[in-house]
Amino acid sequence: MFATSVLTATAGGTASRIGTMFLGLVVFGAVFIGILLIASLFKGRVGEKVQAVAFVGPTVFFIAIALIYPAILTVRRAFYSGKFFDLNFGTPRTRGKYVGFENFQKLWTTPGLPDVFRNTAFWVVLVPLLATGLGLLYAILIDRARGEAAAKALIFLPMAISMVGATLIWKFVYFYNGAPGATQTGLLNAIITKLGMDPVDFIGNPPGNTFALIAIMVWIQAGFAMTVLSAAIKAIPDDIIEAAKLDGVKGMQMFRFVTLPSIRSSVIVVLTTIAIATLKAFDIVQASSGGKFGDSILANEFYNRSFVTQEPGLGAAIAIVIFLLVSPIIVFNVIQLRKDA
Repeated sequence: MFATSVLTATAGGTASRIGTMFLGLVVFGAVFIGILLIASLFKGRVGEKVQAVAFVGPTVFFIAIALIYPAILTVRRAFYSGKFFDLNFGTPRTRGKYVGFENFQKLWTTPGLPDVFRNTAFWVVLVPLLATGLGLLYAILIDRARGEAAAKALIFLPMAISMVGATLIWKFVYFYNGAPGATQTGLLNAIITKLGMDPVDFIGNPPGNTFALIAIMVWIQAGFAMTVLSAAIKAIPDDIIEAAKLDGVKGMQMFRFVTLPSIRSSVIVVLTTIAIATLKAFDIVQASSGGKFGDSILANEFYNRSFVTQEPGLGAAIAIVIFLLVSPIIVFNVIQLRKDA
Protein backbone atom coordinates (compact mmCIF):
# COMPACT_ATOMS: atom_id res chain seq x y z
CA MET A 1 0.00 0.00 0.00
CA PHE A 2 2.79 2.40 0.95
CA ALA A 3 4.73 1.62 -2.25
CA THR A 4 1.59 2.17 -4.32
CA SER A 5 0.95 5.55 -2.72
CA VAL A 6 4.57 6.60 -3.30
CA LEU A 7 4.39 5.60 -6.96
CA THR A 8 1.09 7.45 -7.34
CA ALA A 9 2.50 10.60 -5.75
CA THR A 10 5.61 10.40 -7.93
CA ALA A 11 3.56 9.95 -11.08
CA GLY A 12 1.33 12.85 -10.09
CA GLY A 13 4.33 15.10 -9.47
CA THR A 14 5.86 14.15 -12.82
CA ALA A 15 2.62 14.83 -14.64
CA SER A 16 2.33 18.19 -12.91
CA ARG A 17 5.86 19.18 -13.95
CA ILE A 18 5.25 18.09 -17.54
CA GLY A 19 2.02 20.10 -17.59
CA THR A 20 3.78 23.19 -16.23
CA MET A 21 6.54 22.85 -18.82
CA PHE A 22 4.02 22.45 -21.63
CA LEU A 23 2.07 25.49 -20.41
CA GLY A 24 5.27 27.54 -20.30
CA LEU A 25 6.12 26.57 -23.89
CA VAL A 26 2.63 27.49 -25.05
CA VAL A 27 2.77 30.88 -23.32
CA PHE A 28 6.24 31.57 -24.74
CA GLY A 29 5.10 30.62 -28.24
CA ALA A 30 2.00 32.79 -27.97
CA VAL A 31 4.00 35.80 -26.79
CA PHE A 32 6.60 35.33 -29.53
CA ILE A 33 3.98 35.04 -32.26
CA GLY A 34 2.19 38.09 -30.86
CA ILE A 35 5.38 40.14 -30.99
CA LEU A 36 5.99 39.10 -34.60
CA LEU A 37 2.42 40.02 -35.58
CA ILE A 38 2.77 43.44 -34.00
CA ALA A 39 6.14 43.96 -35.66
CA SER A 40 4.70 43.06 -39.08
CA LEU A 41 2.31 46.02 -38.85
CA PHE A 42 5.22 48.46 -39.23
CA LYS A 43 6.79 49.12 -42.62
CA GLY A 44 10.06 50.60 -43.90
CA ARG A 45 13.01 51.35 -41.66
CA VAL A 46 10.79 51.70 -38.63
CA GLY A 47 9.42 48.25 -39.30
CA GLU A 48 12.91 46.81 -39.60
CA LYS A 49 13.91 48.35 -36.27
CA VAL A 50 10.74 47.09 -34.59
CA GLN A 51 11.30 43.59 -35.97
CA ALA A 52 14.93 43.66 -34.82
CA VAL A 53 13.80 44.64 -31.33
CA ALA A 54 11.14 41.92 -31.45
CA PHE A 55 13.75 39.28 -32.19
CA VAL A 56 16.52 40.58 -29.94
CA GLY A 57 14.33 41.82 -27.09
CA PRO A 58 13.34 38.42 -25.62
CA THR A 59 16.96 37.25 -25.79
CA VAL A 60 18.20 40.35 -23.99
CA PHE A 61 15.43 39.95 -21.41
CA PHE A 62 16.27 36.33 -20.62
CA ILE A 63 20.01 37.10 -20.51
CA ALA A 64 19.30 39.91 -18.06
CA ILE A 65 17.16 37.65 -15.86
CA ALA A 66 19.28 34.49 -16.02
CA LEU A 67 22.79 35.97 -16.26
CA ILE A 68 23.15 39.65 -15.40
CA TYR A 69 20.88 39.71 -12.34
CA PRO A 70 22.52 36.61 -10.74
CA ALA A 71 25.93 38.14 -11.48
CA ILE A 72 24.94 41.32 -9.63
CA LEU A 73 23.73 39.27 -6.66
CA THR A 74 26.98 37.29 -6.67
CA VAL A 75 29.08 40.47 -6.59
CA ARG A 76 26.93 41.85 -3.79
CA ARG A 77 27.10 38.61 -1.84
CA ALA A 78 30.91 38.69 -1.90
CA PHE A 79 30.80 41.69 0.47
CA TYR A 80 28.62 39.99 3.10
CA SER A 81 29.13 37.18 5.56
CA GLY A 82 26.64 34.75 7.03
CA LYS A 83 25.04 31.43 6.30
CA PHE A 84 23.71 30.73 2.83
CA PHE A 85 20.03 31.00 3.69
CA ASP A 86 20.55 34.31 5.50
CA LEU A 87 21.81 36.01 2.35
CA ASN A 88 18.55 36.54 0.51
CA PHE A 89 18.85 40.36 0.71
CA GLY A 90 15.19 40.58 1.59
CA THR A 91 15.51 42.84 4.66
CA PRO A 92 18.44 44.34 6.59
CA ARG A 93 17.92 41.74 9.32
CA THR A 94 18.24 38.78 6.94
CA ARG A 95 20.88 40.30 4.67
CA GLY A 96 23.91 39.16 6.62
CA LYS A 97 26.74 41.34 7.91
CA TYR A 98 28.57 43.68 5.56
CA VAL A 99 32.30 42.85 5.77
CA GLY A 100 33.76 44.80 2.84
CA PHE A 101 36.73 43.06 1.23
CA GLU A 102 37.16 40.58 4.06
CA ASN A 103 36.07 37.63 1.89
CA PHE A 104 38.69 38.53 -0.71
CA GLN A 105 41.34 38.72 2.01
CA LYS A 106 40.31 35.25 3.17
CA LEU A 107 41.26 33.91 -0.25
CA TRP A 108 44.91 34.27 0.78
CA THR A 109 44.66 33.72 4.53
CA THR A 110 42.27 30.77 4.83
CA PRO A 111 44.23 27.50 5.28
CA GLY A 112 44.18 25.45 2.10
CA LEU A 113 43.07 28.21 -0.29
CA PRO A 114 46.61 29.20 -1.42
CA ASP A 115 47.07 25.55 -2.43
CA VAL A 116 43.85 25.80 -4.45
CA PHE A 117 45.30 28.71 -6.43
CA ARG A 118 48.52 26.77 -6.96
CA ASN A 119 46.62 23.73 -8.22
CA THR A 120 44.49 25.90 -10.52
CA ALA A 121 47.64 27.44 -11.99
CA PHE A 122 48.96 23.95 -12.78
CA TRP A 123 45.66 23.07 -14.45
CA VAL A 124 45.43 26.27 -16.54
CA VAL A 125 49.02 25.99 -17.77
CA LEU A 126 49.37 22.24 -18.32
CA VAL A 127 45.95 21.17 -19.61
CA PRO A 128 45.72 23.56 -22.62
CA LEU A 129 49.36 23.04 -23.60
CA LEU A 130 49.34 19.25 -23.28
CA ALA A 131 45.88 18.72 -24.79
CA THR A 132 46.57 21.06 -27.73
CA GLY A 133 50.06 19.63 -28.27
CA LEU A 134 48.87 16.03 -28.24
CA GLY A 135 45.87 16.87 -30.43
CA LEU A 136 48.08 18.67 -32.96
CA LEU A 137 50.66 15.87 -33.01
CA TYR A 138 47.95 13.26 -33.52
CA ALA A 139 46.27 15.33 -36.26
CA ILE A 140 49.55 15.62 -38.18
CA LEU A 141 50.47 11.96 -37.81
CA ILE A 142 47.13 10.61 -39.07
CA ASP A 143 46.54 13.24 -41.75
CA ARG A 144 45.71 11.43 -45.01
CA ALA A 145 46.80 8.14 -43.45
CA ARG A 146 45.04 4.82 -43.97
CA GLY A 147 42.29 4.33 -41.39
CA GLU A 148 42.22 8.04 -40.56
CA ALA A 149 38.50 8.07 -39.71
CA ALA A 150 38.81 5.17 -37.26
CA ALA A 151 41.89 6.71 -35.64
CA LYS A 152 40.08 10.02 -35.19
CA ALA A 153 37.04 8.31 -33.71
CA LEU A 154 39.27 6.52 -31.21
CA ILE A 155 40.90 9.70 -29.88
CA PHE A 156 37.61 11.65 -29.99
CA LEU A 157 35.71 9.00 -28.03
CA PRO A 158 36.50 10.49 -24.56
CA MET A 159 34.69 13.67 -25.62
CA ALA A 160 31.49 11.63 -25.86
CA ILE A 161 31.84 10.59 -22.21
CA SER A 162 30.77 12.90 -19.43
CA MET A 163 33.53 14.20 -17.17
CA VAL A 164 32.06 12.27 -14.26
CA GLY A 165 32.05 9.07 -16.31
CA ALA A 166 35.62 9.67 -17.47
CA THR A 167 36.70 10.28 -13.87
CA LEU A 168 35.11 7.05 -12.69
CA ILE A 169 36.95 5.17 -15.44
CA TRP A 170 40.26 6.67 -14.35
CA LYS A 171 39.51 5.97 -10.69
CA PHE A 172 39.64 2.28 -11.63
CA VAL A 173 42.92 2.93 -13.42
CA TYR A 174 44.33 4.76 -10.38
CA PHE A 175 42.75 2.49 -7.74
CA TYR A 176 45.02 1.87 -4.77
CA ASN A 177 44.52 -1.00 -2.33
CA GLY A 178 46.47 0.11 0.70
CA ALA A 179 46.23 -3.18 2.58
CA PRO A 180 49.70 -4.75 3.09
CA GLY A 181 50.36 -7.45 0.52
CA ALA A 182 46.94 -6.98 -1.07
CA THR A 183 46.37 -7.58 -4.77
CA GLN A 184 46.28 -4.31 -6.70
CA THR A 185 43.27 -4.22 -9.02
CA GLY A 186 43.98 -0.73 -10.34
CA LEU A 187 45.58 -0.92 -13.78
CA LEU A 188 48.56 1.32 -13.06
CA ASN A 189 49.29 -0.17 -9.65
CA ALA A 190 48.97 -3.68 -11.05
CA ILE A 191 51.63 -2.82 -13.63
CA ILE A 192 53.82 -1.14 -11.01
CA THR A 193 53.69 -4.09 -8.62
CA LYS A 194 54.43 -6.53 -11.47
CA LEU A 195 57.60 -4.54 -12.07
CA GLY A 196 58.58 -5.05 -8.45
CA MET A 197 57.83 -1.54 -7.20
CA ASP A 198 55.54 -0.39 -4.40
CA PRO A 199 52.00 0.69 -5.33
CA VAL A 200 51.20 4.41 -5.41
CA ASP A 201 48.14 6.20 -4.06
CA PHE A 202 47.62 8.37 -7.13
CA ILE A 203 44.52 10.16 -5.82
CA GLY A 204 45.37 10.43 -2.13
CA ASN A 205 48.93 11.79 -2.22
CA PRO A 206 49.38 15.54 -2.86
CA PRO A 207 50.68 17.23 -4.91
CA GLY A 208 51.00 14.29 -7.30
CA ASN A 209 47.24 13.71 -7.25
CA THR A 210 46.74 17.08 -8.94
CA PHE A 211 48.75 15.90 -11.94
CA ALA A 212 46.83 12.60 -11.96
CA LEU A 213 43.58 14.57 -12.31
CA ILE A 214 45.14 16.84 -14.93
CA ALA A 215 45.85 13.71 -17.00
CA ILE A 216 42.10 12.97 -17.03
CA MET A 217 41.28 16.44 -18.37
CA VAL A 218 44.00 16.18 -21.02
CA TRP A 219 42.63 12.77 -22.07
CA ILE A 220 39.19 14.32 -22.57
CA GLN A 221 40.24 17.55 -24.30
CA ALA A 222 42.85 16.08 -26.64
CA GLY A 223 40.08 14.75 -28.89
CA PHE A 224 38.54 18.21 -29.20
CA ALA A 225 41.93 19.72 -30.07
CA MET A 226 42.62 16.99 -32.62
CA THR A 227 39.26 17.48 -34.36
CA VAL A 228 39.56 21.26 -34.74
CA LEU A 229 43.23 21.24 -35.73
CA SER A 230 42.79 18.36 -38.16
CA ALA A 231 40.07 20.34 -39.94
CA ALA A 232 42.37 23.38 -40.02
CA ILE A 233 45.23 21.33 -41.49
CA LYS A 234 42.97 19.96 -44.24
CA ALA A 235 41.89 23.54 -45.05
CA ILE A 236 45.45 24.54 -45.99
CA PRO A 237 45.44 25.07 -49.78
CA ASP A 238 47.29 22.35 -51.71
CA ASP A 239 49.00 25.05 -53.79
CA ILE A 240 50.87 26.31 -50.71
CA ILE A 241 52.03 22.80 -49.78
CA GLU A 242 53.12 21.99 -53.34
CA ALA A 243 55.01 25.27 -53.63
CA ALA A 244 56.79 24.59 -50.35
CA LYS A 245 57.77 21.09 -51.52
CA LEU A 246 59.15 22.49 -54.78
CA ASP A 247 61.30 24.86 -52.70
CA GLY A 248 62.72 21.86 -50.84
CA VAL A 249 60.76 22.38 -47.61
CA LYS A 250 59.95 19.17 -45.78
CA GLY A 251 59.72 17.58 -42.35
CA MET A 252 59.94 19.98 -39.40
CA GLN A 253 60.50 22.90 -41.74
CA MET A 254 57.15 22.20 -43.39
CA PHE A 255 55.49 22.17 -39.98
CA ARG A 256 57.27 25.29 -38.72
CA PHE A 257 57.03 27.53 -41.78
CA VAL A 258 53.86 26.30 -43.52
CA THR A 259 51.53 24.24 -41.34
CA LEU A 260 51.78 26.11 -38.04
CA PRO A 261 51.43 29.66 -39.49
CA SER A 262 48.45 28.49 -41.56
CA ILE A 263 46.57 27.09 -38.56
CA ARG A 264 47.69 29.75 -36.05
CA SER A 265 44.17 31.11 -35.46
CA SER A 266 42.79 27.61 -34.90
CA VAL A 267 45.55 26.83 -32.39
CA ILE A 268 44.72 30.02 -30.46
CA VAL A 269 41.01 29.16 -30.42
CA VAL A 270 41.73 25.65 -29.14
CA LEU A 271 44.14 26.88 -26.47
CA THR A 272 41.79 29.55 -25.16
CA THR A 273 38.72 27.32 -25.29
CA ILE A 274 40.43 24.56 -23.32
CA ALA A 275 41.83 27.13 -20.86
CA ILE A 276 38.33 28.47 -20.18
CA ALA A 277 36.94 24.95 -19.77
CA THR A 278 39.80 24.17 -17.38
CA LEU A 279 39.10 27.18 -15.19
CA LYS A 280 35.50 25.99 -14.87
CA ALA A 281 36.42 22.34 -14.31
CA PHE A 282 34.47 20.94 -11.38
CA ASP A 283 33.30 17.44 -12.20
CA ILE A 284 36.68 15.72 -12.25
CA VAL A 285 37.82 16.91 -8.82
CA GLN A 286 34.41 16.44 -7.23
CA ALA A 287 33.93 12.93 -8.63
CA SER A 288 37.45 11.79 -7.70
CA SER A 289 37.98 13.02 -4.14
CA GLY A 290 35.90 16.14 -3.65
CA GLY A 291 39.12 18.07 -3.18
CA LYS A 292 39.74 16.48 0.23
CA PHE A 293 43.35 15.50 -0.46
CA GLY A 294 44.88 18.86 -1.33
CA ASP A 295 43.81 18.61 -4.98
CA SER A 296 40.94 21.11 -5.04
CA ILE A 297 40.75 23.86 -7.66
CA LEU A 298 38.80 27.12 -7.81
CA ALA A 299 35.57 25.81 -9.35
CA ASN A 300 35.38 22.93 -6.89
CA GLU A 301 36.25 25.22 -3.98
CA PHE A 302 33.47 27.60 -5.02
CA TYR A 303 31.00 24.73 -4.62
CA ASN A 304 32.46 23.59 -1.31
CA ARG A 305 32.48 27.04 0.24
CA SER A 306 29.01 27.97 -1.02
CA PHE A 307 27.10 24.79 -0.22
CA VAL A 308 29.19 22.48 1.98
CA THR A 309 30.83 24.76 4.55
CA GLN A 310 28.05 27.37 4.20
CA GLU A 311 30.34 30.33 3.43
CA PRO A 312 28.47 31.94 0.51
CA GLY A 313 30.37 35.22 0.78
CA LEU A 314 33.69 33.43 0.32
CA GLY A 315 32.18 31.30 -2.45
CA ALA A 316 31.00 34.43 -4.26
CA ALA A 317 34.49 35.91 -3.98
CA ILE A 318 35.92 32.77 -5.57
CA ALA A 319 33.32 33.02 -8.37
CA ILE A 320 34.40 36.61 -9.06
CA VAL A 321 38.04 35.52 -9.21
CA ILE A 322 37.15 32.82 -11.75
CA PHE A 323 35.31 35.43 -13.84
CA LEU A 324 38.29 37.81 -13.68
CA LEU A 325 40.62 35.02 -14.79
CA VAL A 326 38.39 33.97 -17.69
CA SER A 327 37.73 37.50 -19.00
CA PRO A 328 41.28 38.26 -20.30
CA ILE A 329 41.33 34.93 -22.14
CA ILE A 330 38.03 35.77 -23.86
CA VAL A 331 39.23 39.29 -24.75
CA PHE A 332 42.48 37.91 -26.17
CA ASN A 333 40.53 35.36 -28.21
CA VAL A 334 38.24 38.04 -29.65
CA ILE A 335 41.20 40.29 -30.55
CA GLN A 336 42.97 37.46 -32.35
CA LEU A 337 39.84 36.49 -34.27
CA ARG A 338 39.39 40.10 -35.41
CA LYS A 339 42.98 40.20 -36.62
CA ASP A 340 42.41 37.07 -38.70
CA ALA A 341 39.04 38.25 -40.05
